[in-house]
Amino acid sequence: MYYKKLLFALLAVTLGTAKAQQRIPEVEALLQKMTLEEKIGQLNLLTPGGGVATGEVVSKNVEAKIKAGEVGGLFGVTGPDKVRVAQELAVKNSRLGIPLLIGSDVIHGYKTTYPIPLGLASSWDMDLVRQAAQMAAKEATADGINWNFSPMVDIARDPRWGRIAEGAGEDPYLGSRIAEASIKGYQGDDLAAAHTVLACVKHFALYGAAEAGRDYHSVDMSKIKMFNQYLPPYKAAVDAGVASVMSSFNDVDGIPATGNKWLLTDLLRDKWGFNGFVVSDYTSLNEMIPHGLGDLQAVSALALNAGLDMDMVGEGFLTTLKKSLEEGKVTEEAITTACRRILEAKYVSGLFDDPYRYLDSKRPAKDILTKENRALARTLAAHSFVLLKNENQILPLQKNTKIALVGPLADSRNNMLGTWAPTGDVSLAVTILEGFKNVAPNATIQYAKGANISDDPVFAEHVNVFGPRIEIDKRSPEMMVAEAVALAKNSDVVVAVVGEATEMTGEAASRTDISIPESQKILIRALVATGKPVALVLMSGRPLTIPDELGLPVAILQVWHPGVEAGNAIADVVFGDYNPSGKLTVTWPRNVGQIPIYYSAKNTGRPAPESDEFQKFRSNYLDSPNSPLLPFGYGLSYTNFEYSNLKLDKTTIGQGESISATVTVINTGNFEGEEVVQLYLKDEVRSITPPKRELKGFQKVLLKKGESKEVTITLSPDDLKFYNSQLDFVSEPGAFQIFVGTNSDAQLSQSFELK
Repeated sequence: MYYKKLLFALLAVTLGTAKAQQRIPEVEALLQKMTLEEKIGQLNLLTPGGGVATGEVVSKNVEAKIKAGEVGGLFGVTGPDKVRVAQELAVKNSRLGIPLLIGSDVIHGYKTTYPIPLGLASSWDMDLVRQAAQMAAKEATADGINWNFSPMVDIARDPRWGRIAEGAGEDPYLGSRIAEASIKGYQGDDLAAAHTVLACVKHFALYGAAEAGRDYHSVDMSKIKMFNQYLPPYKAAVDAGVASVMSSFNDVDGIPATGNKWLLTDLLRDKWGFNGFVVSDYTSLNEMIPHGLGDLQAVSALALNAGLDMDMVGEGFLTTLKKSLEEGKVTEEAITTACRRILEAKYVSGLFDDPYRYLDSKRPAKDILTKENRALARTLAAHSFVLLKNENQILPLQKNTKIALVGPLADSRNNMLGTWAPTGDVSLAVTILEGFKNVAPNATIQYAKGANISDDPVFAEHVNVFGPRIEIDKRSPEMMVAEAVALAKNSDVVVAVVGEATEMTGEAASRTDISIPESQKILIRALVATGKPVALVLMSGRPLTIPDELGLPVAILQVWHPGVEAGNAIADVVFGDYNPSGKLTVTWPRNVGQIPIYYSAKNTGRPAPESDEFQKFRSNYLDSPNSPLLPFGYGLSYTNFEYSNLKLDKTTIGQGESISATVTVINTGNFEGEEVVQLYLKDEVRSITPPKRELKGFQKVLLKKGESKEVTITLSPDDLKFYNSQLDFVSEPGAFQIFVGTNSDAQLSQSFELK
């Protein structure tokens, strides 16, 4: 009820003052009572410290500022009792008693952490994505939080960029569906309910396209590329009713996003109809100073006039807006508008009705880290794993096998949760060694570390900012490898858990070398040389360059960073209790020289042969094929699936009509399994150069051994549209080709014509 009321009222605001009487009366009455200083105070978001900060600034004199009405929200404070203290300062000790928004970064689970977003996206299961967000919201609200800085929907096509771990990958269609599912899970149908949170889509906009894969770096692209490839997931979030938007650190068309009027007002509000509020990223307002846009007063005025409503941590609004108003650099109307948006968000959250609705001290014990929540986290993790290779069907293992479990991540509790899990507790994580013992108690399991994650102490120091993630053993590398090899020779099979520590990806964790560290490569080669079957459990927060490892006679199971139930979920898949069904949502390059590489690239006027045969004066490399190591949408199963009989319900359609493709999928292997049926569309001729193909639909189906199903995927009229050179969203008459299959290299095809 509250949510519907707010949406109606906010829509009236965007239509102009003629509809002012339809605004929320309680908010308008409060605005009439507020001083200028109190309005500016609502635009101030602070952190008292104690949580994980993403910058160097921690707010000072927070209690005094709350009492003075100079704070609109807090983050970094959790727990019903602690939040109550802060809320009572605002409600009982400030002049108007306006309650606080309480925010947090709940990126992939609250206390019950589940796979990093890149991993969860690999499930291609929108119901699981929604359930995951719903569980996170329930746990977060049990701990007093009512606003979540998630989901991150940045398209990322450069795996050097550490924050690729936080998003859904390279594709705008899949990213849009995941954005919608996440917001539905976080916000539900009633934002005033005690188990839902305000979602905050981020980072608006284009943050995932940072040059050189370096965090916080500049972004420069055409508007055609923006609208067709990078903006769709943000728009999908707005269309799904997201309550708030966070601006990004980068510039857009030469203007930092936090002060970019075209981005925050012309596009977000006027074109897309966004009705919520916009918050800066951590001190991104202040960071416009080193960007070269002026002093704190100048950039604060720029941000307000651009459409920013709330300043995270930097206090530029708090300390300069009054002076800027006196000097005519901002208007009181702009301040009031921003304040109104913050107050309306508090109203829709039910905070004016009951400031303490999220502060039930009984809820943490009954809603956080429950048996049911951990079971869901285990399911989410198992569904996120991607089987990259399975030489000689090494996997799944028998539960009575003699196993050498080796590798620096096999018994590393500190590396199970993944990057950006500040609310998680690493001590509660299940290691792979523990998971193997839990799932296969009759197996004989011998463990050896085998190698350090990295032998480089300087690199380890960079990674270990948030605690020991890379621990360099006192033993020599040669001694550790020898121990692992000895165990391998005395075992039936080797499982080597290798890859990245959690903080080798994430914010401020870009890498120029995205291969497995040499210390672990040496270990892998030594294990394979024993002649024993070897299964690699590969843990990372990004695509890695693994051509050497993929060329070895091994099985490779990509498990990302799986969360608190990591060990149990990995064991479930390794021992066959769950057949892996994940598919890659980012193309895996052969080497960093291919980056950026993505399946929907354009063809060029001199395309290279599809066979990867080198031809001079074609768009290819002298020293590497164009094709990736692993394509978008790729993922194997313990069983096999065959596709046949692709047919369309029409061969010609008119403007505004839908078209459906039906394909038969058969499970021809020996296991029950799930397959993600993927549909790609190629527009043969356009007024602007088209991509080679684009994902436009998918469906995940469960097939028993020997079972076949007809799978139908329908394309809507919008699926045939694109943004043309005038940025109009149009479809153009002509020929189209549909491809259906198991990944972006699908060859089964049919054609149709749009009149």
